[in-house]
Amino acid sequence: MAAVGPRSSPHGALSRQLLLTLLVFSFACEACKNVIFNIPSKLEADKMIGRVNLKECLKSADIIQSSDSDFRVLEDGSVFTARVVVFSDEKRSFTILLSDTKTQAQKDITVLLKHQRKVLRKRQTKETILRRAKRRWAPIPCSMMENSLGPFPLFLQQVQSDAAQNYTIFYSISGPGVDQEPLNLFYIEKNTGNLYCTRPVDREEYDVFDLIGYASTADGYSADLPLPLPIRVEDENDNYPVFTESIYNFEIPESSKLGTTVGVVCATDRDEPDTMHTLLRYSILEQTPRSPGLFSVHPRKGVITLTSHSLDRETAHTYTLLMEVQDMDGQFFGLKATSTCLITVRDSNDNVPTFRHNAYEASVEENTFNVEILRLLIEDKDLINTENWRANFTILKGNEKGHFKISTDKETNEGVLCVIKPLNYEENRQVILEVGVNNEAPLTRDTAIRSATMSRAVVTVHVKDQDEGPECNPPTQDIQIKENSEVGSKINGYKAYDPETKSSKGLRYKKLHDPQGWINIDEISGSVTTSKTLDREAVTPQNGLYYITVLAIDQGGRSCTGTLAVNLEDANDNPPEILQNYLTVCKPKMTYTEISAVDLDEAVNGPPFSFSMANASPEIRRIWTLKQVNDTAAHLSYQNNAYFQEYDVPVTVEDRAGQSATKTLRVNLCDCVHPSQCKAASRSGVVLGGGAILAILLGVALLSCVLLTLVCGAVGIRKEKHFPEDLTQQNLIISNTEAPAYDRVCSANGCMTHSVNNSSQGFCGTMGSGVKTGGQETIEMVKGGQQTLESCRGAGHQHTLESCKGGGHHTLDSCRGGQVDADNCRYTYSEWHSFTQPRLGEKLHLCNQNEDRMQSQDYVLTYNYEGRGSPAESVGCCSEKQEEDGLDFLSNLEPKFTALAEACVKR
Repeated sequence: MAAVGPRSSPHGALSRQLLLTLLVFSFACEACKNVIFNIPSKLEADKMIGRVNLKECLKSADIIQSSDSDFRVLEDGSVFTARVVVFSDEKRSFTILLSDTKTQAQKDITVLLKHQRKVLRKRQTKETILRRAKRRWAPIPCSMMENSLGPFPLFLQQVQSDAAQNYTIFYSISGPGVDQEPLNLFYIEKNTGNLYCTRPVDREEYDVFDLIGYASTADGYSADLPLPLPIRVEDENDNYPVFTESIYNFEIPESSKLGTTVGVVCATDRDEPDTMHTLLRYSILEQTPRSPGLFSVHPRKGVITLTSHSLDRETAHTYTLLMEVQDMDGQFFGLKATSTCLITVRDSNDNVPTFRHNAYEASVEENTFNVEILRLLIEDKDLINTENWRANFTILKGNEKGHFKISTDKETNEGVLCVIKPLNYEENRQVILEVGVNNEAPLTRDTAIRSATMSRAVVTVHVKDQDEGPECNPPTQDIQIKENSEVGSKINGYKAYDPETKSSKGLRYKKLHDPQGWINIDEISGSVTTSKTLDREAVTPQNGLYYITVLAIDQGGRSCTGTLAVNLEDANDNPPEILQNYLTVCKPKMTYTEISAVDLDEAVNGPPFSFSMANASPEIRRIWTLKQVNDTAAHLSYQNNAYFQEYDVPVTVEDRAGQSATKTLRVNLCDCVHPSQCKAASRSGVVLGGGAILAILLGVALLSCVLLTLVCGAVGIRKEKHFPEDLTQQNLIISNTEAPAYDRVCSANGCMTHSVNNSSQGFCGTMGSGVKTGGQETIEMVKGGQQTLESCRGAGHQHTLESCKGGGHHTLDSCRGGQVDADNCRYTYSEWHSFTQPRLGEKLHLCNQNEDRMQSQDYVLTYNYEGRGSPAESVGCCSEKQEEDGLDFLSNLEPKFTALAEACVKR
């Protein structure tokens, strides 16, 4: 590759003197191995003619000089022409002087330049018989410069075969550049073997061409084996280095330490690697702003670092660096390229916020609050609208009572001082505050060391006087009144005052709220007078106090509100009260029952209580005994020979102040395991209420109607009826038939007749009460409207069923004529059940209510079917005699009605 760069003229007195000095030193230098270069007759400027191994001669050489000004030598030993050189003689030489300034060692290398003219010979065929030579033709090393200027075709080398000494040989080549891309770049003369290049070559595109040479006779015989002919393209410094980016962007915090890495720049070069053409050197050409110089770059690695402690964003927040890279290790003739590097200085909190003034003044009227009174301006050089710039204000002194608050205006960064709690002119006419300020972000370490304390300012707040109303202070005032005090008793009341005069003169008082209406307040003095007898136990005090709200008004109509906290002194006006009324004791499971008492008075007039049976009879004292177990309870025990019955036991309880009360307890001594088993028995002696008796009468009347209807057939034919027990579980059931007949089922809407063994038998369901008239039976039942069922009247085996449907009234006439058989006409059980069930439910619902029409779960109890053998038997066993006797049977109820009576007991 060719090296392109500026050149300097070696002529002049200084150059001649230097050359003379080198010649003098050369006599004292130790000579190294000579180097021979084969060159053409003409060389262009800046062309490399070869490379010398300088390290082999003197490894520590730091000065490299050439004795011929037409040539220059680089550090890696590359020899270049300084100008155009034309060789007139066949030989030319010059000396490379190597010096080590530390050890004072010097050596020189002699470079011989040879120019050899080529003589082409034509060979003729001497023999027709070919003979192989013992020696094989050998390739000659060949290279060519990239981007050669010619002239073209450019001679590269001559290929010769040993067989050409005796035979006529023809040469040919193949490979890249011949019959492969790039085509027709090389060709060889058939007869002479001269190899030529037809045009310039770019090494970055093709660095080597691997050609194959062939030697053959006229008849096509190969005189030698194919010969590899590698042609290497010598690099020329024809490519400029290129930065990877046209503009680099880096950031660095201000106040960074010396040597902090800012960023890395990088460049590439397409020339041959590991040569001077790709040995790059970085440098900073220019910094904007120019002063001071803050950055440096590593010449080999391209690392930009900080070289100063004075990097300050407030001085300059961005820097622009013009970067340069040059190949040939920065030699003046190396190729160059530039790029721009933008460095942004990131803000750090290295500036302390400061107040513009050291002292401020503000004023505010008394009794005003939630108002802004002052704005405090500060200065901060850090970046605006960042945590390094935003301020935090603090009231350091003077706000012990919490009257003030200071905040930050996010837009202007000002401190806003506000009054949040009313000030009192009479208490304090001036308030002095000390305010401090800092940033949201902490200061950098160096700044914190330099500024040990925050910035402070003094704010003086003047309080303005205001004509204000009365002041209720303290807002809650305590008074004490004895319970049960006489009406009209006078006590000191609430006192307000005028803050201007510190006096209560001219103020009027008014009661705003008195829950029980116990007191009156004097309008002028504010004193309290009782208007009713005070009962501490009548109210539920808050924290043991009774609160009354009072309004104080001055002459201008301004007012304030206060509270009277009345402490009611307790009087022993409530005796202790036993909580129990009725007790059940299961013998022998329980040996005692517990009695407890409470007292509504305060503890000083309450427990411990004492229990006794002072008013009890000797019989009660013999059976029952009392034993106190704690301050509020005692055990009531019985003797083993006590009978199972209920006892009236009077018990007296007395508090510590001597207030006592006697209560007669009803104690049921019962043979049971749990007291709940004696609950029903304990209620049997209770008198029935009017509602309960009415419910019983209605139930009995309904049952009587049902029973009379069921036995209507039995009365007509005087036959015994048997009710199957498994059909309805002791409900009203139909009777059996004793002979085949017509089965006639009469419903509310008609009559169904079944024929069995050519006989007729009728079934007439009955609901309601039956009335006998001659040979007819008429049963009426109300089912939405009015329904009348007349018994079947028949003559022989002829039956007529007439149904009248109209106005909700239905009549069923039986077969007329002949003898009437009551058993041959009856209703089915399902029809009876569907009629009586809702009506019985309605009656039971009425029985389940007390005199106030409220639901009472104790009146009606549910009893399930108990099976056979019940001692109460069934309610269906009522005889016709009971129906005829009216209601006299209610006076002597049998056990079968015990459950019904208990369901209707009035508590």
